[in-house]
Amino acid sequence: MTEIPEHLRKRAAEAKKKAEGDSGDAPAAGDAAASAGASDSGAESKIPAHLLQRSKAAKSGGAETAVAATGGGGTAVVTAEAAAPAPIRSGPAGHTQRLLTVVKAGSIQDIKAKPMDKVHTWPHLIVIEFGAALAITAFLTVFSIFVNAPLLRLADVNATPNPSKAPWYFLGLQELLTMFHPMVAGVTIPGIGIFALILAPYIDKNPSNKPEDRKFAVSVFTIFMMFWAVLVIIGSFFRGPGFNFVFPWVEGIFFDL
Repeated sequence: MTEIPEHLRKRAAEAKKKAEGDSGDAPAAGDAAASAGASDSGAESKIPAHLLQRSKAAKSGGAETAVAATGGGGTAVVTAEAAAPAPIRSGPAGHTQRLLTVVKAGSIQDIKAKPMDKVHTWPHLIVIEFGAALAITAFLTVFSIFVNAPLLRLADVNATPNPSKAPWYFLGLQELLTMFHPMVAGVTIPGIGIFALILAPYIDKNPSNKPEDRKFAVSVFTIFMMFWAVLVIIGSFFRGPGFNFVFPWVEGIFFDL
């Protein structure tokens, strides 16, 4: 049951005392009730039925009933309506507010800038590249101190060294020349390899940066590096006089840095 406010209880008590002290006014109160009933009956035609039922339920729940004895031996029933309309609260400039619906917090606190898995070139990428350049420079400096790499004597056109090897980064091509025709070893195979590396980003369009998600790209790069590394190692350590195949642990190493 709805709890009745204190000021309405006081108002009902005052009405009860007034009705007990003024018993002669009972017929008048009956006339007032009759006129109120008539007005209610007249208003029923304009007010919807569900609103009338809600109003009657509010009145029956918050009404105080008092019975007073009359001089003629009868009784008069006095009803004090406790369900008075609550005061309307208004805001600035007399405006009233009403809660229309409950809005989820996500639609209000929506952010405009969506977080993205990207970083700026400066300073993030430049700092990493600069640190890598410093590390390589330090390694080459220390390596040049402990490893002797003198210049060779002047070339003699009348004395060809045996074996005659290209620099280490060209030994892969020189090794291919021993297996295929110069056109195939010098143009066709390197051209196919470079063209395949150019097409690799268009074949594998996976945007992930995780190695476990880039199996195709990792496989292509590994095959290319292993193929070229094997050719360079064979040309450097397994080729002796006449560029013949030798075992370095048997006949020695015919390669200078």
